[in-house]
Amino acid sequence: MKRRSATDPAPRRRGASGALTPRRRGASETLTPLPRAFYHRHAVRVARDLLGRLLVCDSAEGRVAGLIVETEAYRAAVDPASHAFRGRTARNAVMFGPPGHAYVYFIYGAHFCVNLVTEREGSASAVLIRALEPREGLALMARRRGIPPGPALARGPGNVGRALGLARAHNGIDLTRGPLWVADAPAGREGFKVARSPRIGLRLGAETPWRFFLAGHPCVSGPRGRARLARAGSAVSR
Repeated sequence: MKRRSATDPAPRRRGASGALTPRRRGASETLTPLPRAFYHRHAVRVARDLLGRLLVCDSAEGRVAGLIVETEAYRAAVDPASHAFRGRTARNAVMFGPPGHAYVYFIYGAHFCVNLVTEREGSASAVLIRALEPREGLALMARRRGIPPGPALARGPGNVGRALGLARAHNGIDLTRGPLWVADAPAGREGFKVARSPRIGLRLGAETPWRFFLAGHPCVSGPRGRARLARAGSAVSR
C-alpha cells in the first residue's frame, strides 16, 4: 500500500450532518508560499489555477486555511467591472503594484474581500477569492463567523474575509511572505471538475465568463452546476 506523504491531502470525510470535516490538524505546517512567478501571468489563467490550492492566514489567534473552490478574474484595461477600470486611486493602488500581493477592500460597510494581484506591475489585474473549503482552524473560523463549522464558513467573498480574519492591515501584504499566502503544493481538486461561468452580482461586465469553480462542490457560493465545464487550459485565453 502506498504511504501518504505529509503534504498529501487526507481522504474526504463528512460528519453526520453531511458537513465537511477537517482532513487532519496542521495540514499546512510543511508547506511554503507560492513564488511570485505564479501570479505574474494572465489573471484568467491564475484564477483557474488557484482552484484546489490552500489559502492560509496566520494571526495571533492562530492559523486558518481553506481550499480555494471559487474565483473570479478582473482585468482593468478591458474590464468595466474592475475597481481599477477608471484608473488608479488610493483605494485600488495595490492592484497597480507588482504581482503576488493582496488587494483587500471593504465593501457594503460590512465585509473585507481579498483579491490576489496578477500580471505585470501597472496592469491592475487581480483574482477575487469567492469561496473556500475550510481545512484548518475550523473552530476559529466558526467563532469569527458566529456559526457552526460546515460548508458555509467561507462561502462567499465577504465570508472568506471574516473566516480568515481579514482587516485593512492585510491590504498590500506580500503573498510570497505572509501572513496571508497560498501554499506551493499541487492543486487538490479531489475529483471535482473545473467549470466556468459569468461573474456574479455585477452590473457592468456581467457577461464575461471569468468565474471559475469546482462544479458540484458544497462550498461554492454561486451556482454549483456542472454546466459549461472547462478542461485544463481550454477556453482560457492568454
